Amino acid sequence: MFTGIIEELGEIIRLTDGKEDSAVIAVKGPLVTSDARDGDSISVNGVCLTVIDNVDGVFTADVMGETLRRSSLGALKVGGNVNLERAAALGSRLGGHLVQGHVDGVATVVGREAADQWEIVTFSLPAELARYVVEKGSITVDGVSLTVMAVTDDTFSVGMIPATSTNTVLGSKAIGEPVNLEVDVIAKYVEKMLGSRHV
Repeated sequence: MFTGIIEELGEIIRLTDGKEDSAVIAVKGPLVTSDARDGDSISVNGVCLTVIDNVDGVFTADVMGETLRRSSLGALKVGGNVNLERAAALGSRLGGHLVQGHVDGVATVVGREAADQWEIVTFSLPAELARYVVEKGSITVDGVSLTVMAVTDDTFSVGMIPATSTNTVLGSKAIGEPVNLEVDVIAKYVEKMLGSRHV
């Protein structure tokens, strides 16, 4: 479980095709690896990955074919940056919202509009996720916990403060680039519970 508060920007050091529709990824992240052990979870652009090796500030993780298909990790390139966050510890502050690290879909950046002290960024909204996205609700974009400012049938917009632009990959995402989305899991549980009610 994560909070959507990015701890550092990591760098892709190595990408290797694995066996049977998989990949191995090596990421440089001195902060998140400072106390990481084999088996620990680290969020990489919103995708929960398991550490299988950690040497000199670089951790390695396996990425299954299912993850490559359902997320934007397959588009990563050596030298590129990624958002990193260690799993939350019980008793720590919940600065964002409850984030599982299970990507629900991939969207693209469709608009960026500069304001005085922030930027309004608009993303496409996959039809199958639209019912979970509401104004003033929480959504995770590339692992970043954000508040939805506005929603249309096929887009949603967020307000991005300078700190978010500077300290996450979202600040450099160009129009048309992919991002990982995770909707609020509470909305999915509520939907299932209400759907199972018998009148």
